[in-house]
Amino acid sequence: MTTLDLFADLDQGDLAEKAESLRRDLERYSYAYYVLDNPIVPDSEYDRLFAELKDLETQHPELVTPSSPTQRVGGAPLPQFGKVRHKLPMLSLMNGFSAPEIQAFDRRVATELGVDEIEYDVELKFDGLAVNLRYENGELVGAATRGDGSIGEDITANVRTIGAIPLRLASQNPPRVLEVRGEVLMFKQDFLDLNDRQREKGLKEFANPRNAAAGSLRQLDPMVTASRRLRFFAYGIGEADGAPVHETQSQLLDWFITLGVPVCSNRSAVKGFKGLMAFYDDILSRRDTLSYEIDGVVYKVNRFDQQQQLGFVSHAPRFALAHKFPAQEMLTEVLAIDVQVGRTGAITPVARLKPVFVGGVTVTNATLHNEDEIRRKDIRIGDTVIVRRAADVIPEVVCSVLEKRPIDATVFVMPTACPVCGSPIVRPEDEAVARCSGGWINCPAQKKRGLELFASRKAMNIEGLGEQLIDQLVDKAVIKDAADLFTLDVPTVAALDRMAEKSAANLVAECQKAKATTLARFLYALGIRHVGETTARTLADHFGSLKALIEASEEQLLQVEDIGETVATSIKAFFADEHCLALVNRLVANGVHWPENETEAKVRVLSGKRFVLTGTLPTMTREEASNIILSHGGKVSGSVSKKTDYVLAGTEAGSKLEKAQTLGITILNEAEFLAMVKTKQPTESENNY
Repeated sequence: MTTLDLFADLDQGDLAEKAESLRRDLERYSYAYYVLDNPIVPDSEYDRLFAELKDLETQHPELVTPSSPTQRVGGAPLPQFGKVRHKLPMLSLMNGFSAPEIQAFDRRVATELGVDEIEYDVELKFDGLAVNLRYENGELVGAATRGDGSIGEDITANVRTIGAIPLRLASQNPPRVLEVRGEVLMFKQDFLDLNDRQREKGLKEFANPRNAAAGSLRQLDPMVTASRRLRFFAYGIGEADGAPVHETQSQLLDWFITLGVPVCSNRSAVKGFKGLMAFYDDILSRRDTLSYEIDGVVYKVNRFDQQQQLGFVSHAPRFALAHKFPAQEMLTEVLAIDVQVGRTGAITPVARLKPVFVGGVTVTNATLHNEDEIRRKDIRIGDTVIVRRAADVIPEVVCSVLEKRPIDATVFVMPTACPVCGSPIVRPEDEAVARCSGGWINCPAQKKRGLELFASRKAMNIEGLGEQLIDQLVDKAVIKDAADLFTLDVPTVAALDRMAEKSAANLVAECQKAKATTLARFLYALGIRHVGETTARTLADHFGSLKALIEASEEQLLQVEDIGETVATSIKAFFADEHCLALVNRLVANGVHWPENETEAKVRVLSGKRFVLTGTLPTMTREEASNIILSHGGKVSGSVSKKTDYVLAGTEAGSKLEKAQTLGITILNEAEFLAMVKTKQPTESENNY
């Protein structure tokens, strides 16, 4: 079934909710992966959801938001490290998973370049941490993580401890500036040795070499990094001043070797689709014998002039593709099927599996989505099942192995009462998802998940208020709802497990700081069903005040752009609920505030104007510029058309600029754009809303 088929039966409200759900999951997974170095899903699950969101947004461009994972690269830096703005963005790669996709990529590249056959530089896709090394006059002066692609973390002190990275380039006449980009990783044997030492010391073991490398590289104490054996392979170049001009990627990597910079020997130059697949098949056959973990191979058009001609999309080069390895499957046993309760009361069955190592990750749980899915696949407790870790659904219970089914295999029965609060579980006739009817007032599980959303970065942005702390606050009856967060005191918080006076004081300070917010953030934080970030912003811009929104009729809500009957009904139901309205009033009474009506003045500046962004802007990211446009009533589109009013263009602008010029659309540079909106460069809080 195609993605189009999956979305065909969804109305606009359901589509918006689906897109918002995907964005929330991807943001959470990206934060855990890039910022915390503690992935909570395999890479392939992220790839699947990313592809699903991208397909959905392609089919419905009105659902695209500036903060969507499809519009950016990665996560934000930790506050413990200094921030480094990359001179040139560190982009991610588009992915391919099958031979037809690779053939389509090769055909597109050849067609756009107008040649019969393309030469590619083919390399490995390492499973480590991307870094940028900055050399000035041959000396290593800085190192930074990729971060969000525009801003990374300063890890210079730690990188200097890595023996594989030269502190000085092996050249008598080095470039004035040279940025080398590559991957820091840990070899398999070094990883095993590290875990042996961790085990001997009674310390936590690392899950895989990637986690070990990332965790080692981002230690606050460089001595810890120095005690662990990290490696480095270069694969690209950033800013360069005084470097020799190379015609191909292969020549660049050869030059790196002469400078003493490590480059992986498993690379080659090949021609056409057949050459790509031959390299892929060879590496796949040797994957388990390599000294390090990889999760695919990378294809790059070899000639730099052709790369420049092909250009970029918003988050990735059009001249390169990562070819991910196929699914890896193993057999294991279903020990039990439990249910989890989500923020909106959704009851999700989860298979508890006998631990199985699949594709570098130990899998113990796998979602079964809903009761219908369990019936369709006929998954029973006690079954031997195929578990797949792949790009499509990971970890996924593919099916039961019927010939291995024991006589006492038990059919799963959906409980009739919530396992957390005991409220009845109900399933509307038009939904596949069953829900706890207790609501957040009666169900601690819903309350906890709602508080997680409330405190999240895109909502109230209460740093340090994570899942474990929320569990304690609710379980110990320290708070009964979100409003109580703003009355917390240091002694109360310090009395909780694993909390000290300093960390308690930090949390209380974060809660107080969060009181000053925006109406859009506040509405999103409330967790109104079907109201995601974009809808919350639209409502805030349209009504200008909370009072006006609460008093709006359903007919008035339907007059708001992109608000359908499902969303309008949900909003009215939320504010009609006495408990929800009481929570809103208590939040305001406890000091949560925002500049009401401010949006009305902003809307007049760019109201109804449609912008397209292209290229690299001098002082801000495209996400920052997009947020300025949206906050002043404008719209941001991913493609140029006759409906486009302005194109905001930076350096290295590509085909979008050319099309805009052909259509006679007004082109703006950054200075002209800022003069139009008469605003300063946005602060961090302005960027988010």
